[in-house]
Formats: sequence, C-alpha cells, structure tokens
Amino acid sequence: MPHPRFTRDEIVMRGQTLFEQHIRAKVEPGHHGKFLVVDIETGEYEIDANELNAVNRAKLKNTEAVLYIVRVGYPTAYKLGGPLRAMHP
Repeated sequence: MPHPRFTRDEIVMRGQTLFEQHIRAKVEPGHHGKFLVVDIETGEYEIDANELNAVNRAKLKNTEAVLYIVRVGYPTAYKLGGPLRAMHP
C-alpha cells in the first residue's frame, strides 16, 4: 500500500541518507548482520537481530512513523531470489 505522504523512492532516499550520513559509523562495528529500522522523519532508530522486534519498538515510539529497514553491513535488508527450497508442513 502506498504511503500517503511519501513515495517509495522518497522513503528509500531519506532512509539511505540518514543511515549513511548519521548512523552507519556508530552501529556497523558492533551490529553486523542485524536489522536497523530508522524513522525517516526523526532519525531515531532501533536495532535487533529480528526485524519485527525492531519495527515494533520503533512503532511504540511513534505509531505514525515512516520506517526504512536496512541490514547492517549489507547492501540491502533482504535478498530476493536464490534456490527454491521445499516447504515442509
């Protein structure tokens, strides 16, 4: 669902800029591989090995937060594609 105030590109641009300019150097050494969720309007962020935990904590601070997710030390939060694995019930 589109955001009412920001396009997807705006969210990505603002999130990446905040991460690169203000956050990355502080968190990368000790949080490699963890998920970082940043509020693109305030710059506040949460870090956790589980992205849902980080999102939930960010939403507790501001239920209307516009969030950008990045995986510390990786170019993207998620990898799409790869080999198919059978799902077991």
